[in-house]
Amino acid sequence: MPELFLHTADSRGHADHGWLHTFHTFSFADYHHPERMHFGALRVLNDDTVAAGMGFGTHAHANMEIISIPLAGDLEHRDSMGNVQTIHQGDVQVMSAGSGISHSEFNKNQNKEVKFLQIWVIPNARNVVPRYDQISFKLADRHNKLQQILSPHAQDEGMWIHQDAWFHWGHLDEGFETFYDLKKPENGVYVFMIEGQASVNGQALSRRDGLGITGSQQLSIQAKTSCDILIMEVPMIR
Repeated sequence: MPELFLHTADSRGHADHGWLHTFHTFSFADYHHPERMHFGALRVLNDDTVAAGMGFGTHAHANMEIISIPLAGDLEHRDSMGNVQTIHQGDVQVMSAGSGISHSEFNKNQNKEVKFLQIWVIPNARNVVPRYDQISFKLADRHNKLQQILSPHAQDEGMWIHQDAWFHWGHLDEGFETFYDLKKPENGVYVFMIEGQASVNGQALSRRDGLGITGSQQLSIQAKTSCDILIMEVPMIR
């Protein structure tokens, strides 16, 4: 039988550091919720707003697949591999931390905030060679369709990571209906409503709500308003 795990926007952990407003769907930093440690291989889903000219100083990661999705503004990335890049709205960034990497992230602009999603996925291989990549995606390619932005395969559409995970992003008009079929029957799916309202397998979701689904091979999605929806299919590791 399918199981649904609803995480409403107002139930997330929150921290206000002045320069950073951050919401945590899963336990992170000082926010600890024993029933929200992860959803399968999906370990972190942070919704961050960084003040103008501010950012995260150099810090280290290892053995994690890190995906960053800017929703507004420009985020500058620097890392120990020598990469200096700026990611903009419409871009997706992937960093395989692997055997170890250090990086910093700063708001590129002095006059406006940057908003982005930071997502961590537990990899299926440890101590791999660290890797960085980013791609610009066209809004038109996800208008009333589910655009693949992430998969396990370098030859597929979008980015790739070291895990049997698939991410799809849709920008749906009010009233539009579609389906998502899982790539692997044993996987689960976590749906995050970036903007707007939709019904997923009969569950109503609003802006920044999250819904984990296991035991279902297909999602039924109905847009109640114009909306942006992120679908993250991941292995249900413990």
